[in-house]
Amino acid sequence: MSTAFDLSPLYRSMIGVDRMADRVASALSSPVDASYPPFDVEKTGPDSYRVTIAAAGFAPTDLEVVAQPNLLVISGKKPKAEEGERNFLHRGVAMRGFERRFELADHVVVRSASHADGLLTIDLQHEVPEALKPRRIEIDQADQQRLAGPDAARKAA
Repeated sequence: MSTAFDLSPLYRSMIGVDRMADRVASALSSPVDASYPPFDVEKTGPDSYRVTIAAAGFAPTDLEVVAQPNLLVISGKKPKAEEGERNFLHRGVAMRGFERRFELADHVVVRSASHADGLLTIDLQHEVPEALKPRRIEIDQADQQRLAGPDAARKAA
Protein backbone atom coordinates (compact mmCIF):
# COMPACT_ATOMS: atom_id res chain seq x y z
CA MET A 1 0.00 0.00 0.00
CA SER A 2 1.48 3.32 -1.06
CA THR A 3 1.28 6.37 1.17
CA ALA A 4 2.39 8.79 -1.56
CA PHE A 5 -0.09 11.47 -2.54
CA ASP A 6 -0.05 13.32 -5.83
CA LEU A 7 -0.40 17.02 -5.05
CA SER A 8 0.43 18.16 -8.59
CA PRO A 9 -3.15 19.41 -9.28
CA LEU A 10 -2.60 22.02 -6.58
CA TYR A 11 0.37 23.44 -8.48
CA ARG A 12 -1.98 24.71 -11.23
CA SER A 13 -3.94 27.02 -8.94
CA MET A 14 -1.70 27.62 -5.94
CA ILE A 15 1.77 29.07 -5.69
CA GLY A 16 4.09 27.85 -2.95
CA VAL A 17 2.39 24.51 -2.27
CA ASP A 18 5.67 22.71 -2.75
CA ARG A 19 6.46 23.62 0.86
CA MET A 20 3.10 22.22 1.96
CA ALA A 21 3.81 19.01 0.03
CA ASP A 22 7.11 18.65 1.88
CA ARG A 23 5.31 19.04 5.21
CA VAL A 24 2.71 16.43 4.30
CA ALA A 25 5.45 14.00 3.28
CA SER A 26 7.35 14.53 6.54
CA ALA A 27 4.15 14.06 8.57
CA LEU A 28 3.45 10.77 6.82
CA SER A 29 6.94 9.49 7.55
CA SER A 30 6.79 10.18 11.29
CA PRO A 31 8.74 7.90 13.61
CA VAL A 32 7.14 4.76 15.04
CA ASP A 33 7.29 6.04 18.65
CA ALA A 34 5.19 9.11 17.81
CA SER A 35 2.72 8.35 20.61
CA TYR A 36 5.06 9.19 23.51
CA PRO A 37 4.40 11.39 25.29
CA PRO A 38 0.68 11.79 24.63
CA PHE A 39 -0.36 15.29 23.58
CA ASP A 40 -3.33 17.40 22.53
CA VAL A 41 -3.44 20.23 20.01
CA GLU A 42 -6.47 22.46 20.32
CA LYS A 43 -7.75 25.63 18.70
CA THR A 44 -8.62 28.04 21.50
CA GLY A 45 -9.69 31.00 19.36
CA PRO A 46 -9.77 32.25 15.78
CA ASP A 47 -5.98 32.71 15.74
CA SER A 48 -4.81 30.94 18.90
CA TYR A 49 -3.79 27.38 19.67
CA ARG A 50 -2.71 25.30 22.66
CA VAL A 51 -0.42 22.27 22.79
CA THR A 52 -0.73 20.16 25.96
CA ILE A 53 1.81 17.42 26.61
CA ALA A 54 1.40 14.78 29.32
CA ALA A 55 4.76 15.12 31.08
CA ALA A 56 4.08 13.08 34.21
CA GLY A 57 7.16 12.72 36.36
CA PHE A 58 9.00 15.59 34.68
CA ALA A 59 9.80 18.72 36.68
CA PRO A 60 9.79 22.08 34.87
CA THR A 61 13.61 21.99 35.00
CA ASP A 62 13.58 18.65 33.10
CA LEU A 63 11.62 20.18 30.20
CA GLU A 64 12.79 22.48 27.44
CA VAL A 65 10.66 24.43 24.96
CA VAL A 66 12.49 25.98 22.00
CA ALA A 67 10.73 28.14 19.40
CA GLN A 68 12.47 28.45 16.05
CA PRO A 69 11.13 29.93 12.82
CA ASN A 70 8.33 27.57 11.73
CA LEU A 71 9.30 24.95 14.32
CA LEU A 72 8.49 24.24 17.96
CA VAL A 73 10.75 21.70 19.70
CA ILE A 74 9.76 20.29 23.10
CA SER A 75 12.09 17.93 24.90
CA GLY A 76 12.23 16.25 28.28
CA LYS A 77 15.26 14.69 29.93
CA LYS A 78 15.45 12.94 33.28
CA PRO A 79 18.68 13.17 35.27
CA LYS A 80 20.70 9.91 35.16
CA ALA A 81 21.41 9.92 38.93
CA GLU A 82 17.74 9.22 39.69
CA GLU A 83 17.81 5.88 37.83
CA GLY A 84 20.31 4.17 40.16
CA GLU A 85 18.62 5.28 43.40
CA ARG A 86 15.37 3.38 42.85
CA ASN A 87 14.66 -0.32 42.53
CA PHE A 88 11.44 -0.90 40.57
CA LEU A 89 9.51 -4.16 40.81
CA HIS A 90 7.26 -2.96 37.99
CA ARG A 91 7.79 0.15 35.90
CA GLY A 92 4.62 1.26 34.10
CA VAL A 93 5.10 5.03 34.12
CA ALA A 94 7.25 5.88 31.13
CA MET A 95 9.56 8.68 32.16
CA ARG A 96 12.08 8.25 29.37
CA GLY A 97 13.45 11.24 27.57
CA PHE A 98 11.62 12.56 24.55
CA GLU A 99 11.72 15.16 21.83
CA ARG A 100 8.60 16.26 20.03
CA ARG A 101 8.65 18.61 17.03
CA PHE A 102 5.73 20.64 15.70
CA GLU A 103 5.89 22.38 12.33
CA LEU A 104 4.43 25.87 12.70
CA ALA A 105 2.80 27.97 10.01
CA ASP A 106 4.31 31.32 9.14
CA HIS A 107 3.81 33.98 11.82
CA VAL A 108 2.81 31.55 14.60
CA VAL A 109 4.57 32.60 17.81
CA VAL A 110 4.76 31.02 21.26
CA ARG A 111 2.94 33.20 23.79
CA SER A 112 3.55 31.22 26.98
CA ALA A 113 4.44 27.87 28.49
CA SER A 114 3.36 26.51 31.87
CA HIS A 115 3.70 23.26 33.81
CA ALA A 116 1.07 22.10 36.30
CA ASP A 117 -0.31 18.75 37.43
CA GLY A 118 2.00 16.81 35.12
CA LEU A 119 0.89 18.71 32.02
CA LEU A 120 3.05 21.05 29.96
CA THR A 121 0.86 23.65 28.26
CA ILE A 122 2.12 25.86 25.44
CA ASP A 123 -0.03 28.68 24.07
CA LEU A 124 0.54 29.83 20.49
CA GLN A 125 -0.80 32.79 18.52
CA HIS A 126 -0.99 33.38 14.77
CA GLU A 127 0.02 37.02 14.23
CA VAL A 128 0.14 38.29 10.67
CA PRO A 129 2.20 41.51 10.44
CA GLU A 130 0.33 44.62 9.28
CA ALA A 131 2.50 44.81 6.17
CA LEU A 132 1.26 41.38 5.05
CA LYS A 133 -2.44 41.90 5.71
CA PRO A 134 -4.61 42.57 2.66
CA ARG A 135 -5.38 46.23 2.10
CA ARG A 136 -7.90 47.87 -0.18
CA ILE A 137 -6.48 50.17 -2.84
CA GLU A 138 -8.61 53.20 -3.70
CA ILE A 139 -9.01 53.98 -7.40
CA ASP A 140 -8.59 57.63 -8.33
CA GLN A 141 -11.45 59.29 -10.26
CA ALA A 142 -8.98 60.98 -12.64
CA ASP A 143 -7.94 57.55 -13.89
CA GLN A 144 -11.58 56.68 -14.60
CA GLN A 145 -12.02 59.78 -16.84
CA ARG A 146 -8.77 59.10 -18.69
CA LEU A 147 -9.80 55.50 -19.42
CA ALA A 148 -13.26 56.55 -20.68
CA GLY A 149 -11.73 58.71 -23.42
CA PRO A 150 -11.88 62.41 -24.39
CA ASP A 151 -15.62 62.37 -25.20
CA ALA A 152 -16.51 61.32 -21.63
CA ALA A 153 -14.37 64.15 -20.22
CA ARG A 154 -16.19 66.77 -22.38
CA LYS A 155 -19.62 65.46 -21.40
CA ALA A 156 -18.69 65.59 -17.71
CA ALA A 157 -17.60 69.26 -18.02
